[in-house]
Amino acid sequence: MTNFETKTKLMPHQVDAVNKLLPTRIGGCFAEMGTGKTRIIIELVKLRQHKIDKVVYFCPVSLKETVRQQLFIHTDLTAADIYVFDDKTTEQNVPETSWYIIGIESMSSSSRVVLTANKLITENTFVILDESSYIKGHRSLRTERITEISKRARYRSILTGTPLSQGVVDLFSQMRFLSPKILGYNSFYSFAANHLEYSEKFPGMIVRAHNTEYLAAKIKPYVYQITKEECLTLPKKLYETRYFWMTEEQDRWYSYIKNQILDEWEMAEDPDFSSIMIFRLFSSLQQVVSGFWNERLDKIQRRKKREDKRYKFHEFDNPRLEVLDDIIRDIPKDDKIIIFCKFQYDLDSIQKMLTEQFGIDSVAIFCGKLSEKERNEQIAKFKSESRFFIINQASGGHGLTLNEAHYVIFYNNGFKYSERLQAEDRCHRIGQEYPVTYIDIECRCGIDERISKALSKKGNAVAEFRHEVEKVKKDRIKELIKAL
Repeated sequence: MTNFETKTKLMPHQVDAVNKLLPTRIGGCFAEMGTGKTRIIIELVKLRQHKIDKVVYFCPVSLKETVRQQLFIHTDLTAADIYVFDDKTTEQNVPETSWYIIGIESMSSSSRVVLTANKLITENTFVILDESSYIKGHRSLRTERITEISKRARYRSILTGTPLSQGVVDLFSQMRFLSPKILGYNSFYSFAANHLEYSEKFPGMIVRAHNTEYLAAKIKPYVYQITKEECLTLPKKLYETRYFWMTEEQDRWYSYIKNQILDEWEMAEDPDFSSIMIFRLFSSLQQVVSGFWNERLDKIQRRKKREDKRYKFHEFDNPRLEVLDDIIRDIPKDDKIIIFCKFQYDLDSIQKMLTEQFGIDSVAIFCGKLSEKERNEQIAKFKSESRFFIINQASGGHGLTLNEAHYVIFYNNGFKYSERLQAEDRCHRIGQEYPVTYIDIECRCGIDERISKALSKKGNAVAEFRHEVEKVKKDRIKELIKAL
């Protein structure tokens, strides 16, 4: 392990975190986004560097370069001290160094990465799991692999700002990574039997958590938790909403989709309106009010319409895009703007409009179809020359620090509050000196209003609708859907 020194000072809450976590070999830092979790873990490594042989740092693939840059900012480590796993890394060619950064998703998709990571971790390795909510699924392949190969490491830490994005069920896998002894359960089924109540109507759906005070007491010695409000004096978040109405064509398709879903449900003769059907309904309606619909065709429909493909694409006039254009015109020309959107179609449409108006150099993008190298190039482009950064919310909601922007536009929203909060805090974190204005574009229709209402209550739009459906009879379900 190469000895290193830090170049930045700890803030008071970071000192508290280090003091809390240093006495234990395992621990979690549940610090809200923007509070400097990475700096805390770097300090813990520094204070233990004489006891460890290396650091293995697991993080989402999209954050690998961000973590590397954070190490350069906060320490005197050189490029030779840090190795970032790529698509050529193997057991044979992995270099001997001090810090290894590995993508969490690769632990489920690449046996090559798993075998190489397994080779690196010894008893004296410090294993760090950043964005530990990525292993909340106790049965997922990456959860099992990361947990198993990390067992032999004496030092293990997890970092996250959203440890319980879906409730206490998320706690089990994260604590098991640290040690099964923390919660005292050797299996998820023992944990569930004592703390989770499942729906009798919908198998696998959790309706209630029990004995949460016991869980809080068990994890308290091993976890440091803090929010931005408790430790930082950041500029205010300012909110604004711009509204629009659907076109007549969109309205027709919107009604058609609701009727089509209802017909499918009734033909299935199933009294339950499943979560999958709700998700399909919500996604389809949201697509229509975003200017398109990717219609799924079953075998009968394909024969009737003489279509070979499983999906048929429809495109409409798009008032949402016009509202975005109006908003941009109202923002001072020198201010950078982040635009979050949900669908790839959104990103492509926005990119085309902005490129035509402002030129290709003014627009950077971040989405799932880009390679890791391309994503890093786009981030650098936004920080240097581009005014606009268009981000697919599912791909770019974690880990990015984008304090260059003081305006954030949510072209549309996902269904979960946790995802919205992650996205908001890309530019509302340590280093932000100006108020950040968040502008939502919302259609005056049932689906957008439901999503907005759920997010304002820090909820999940699909889950809330599912709970409403559970409580009513079949005829009333039809009314709920038609009211969307």
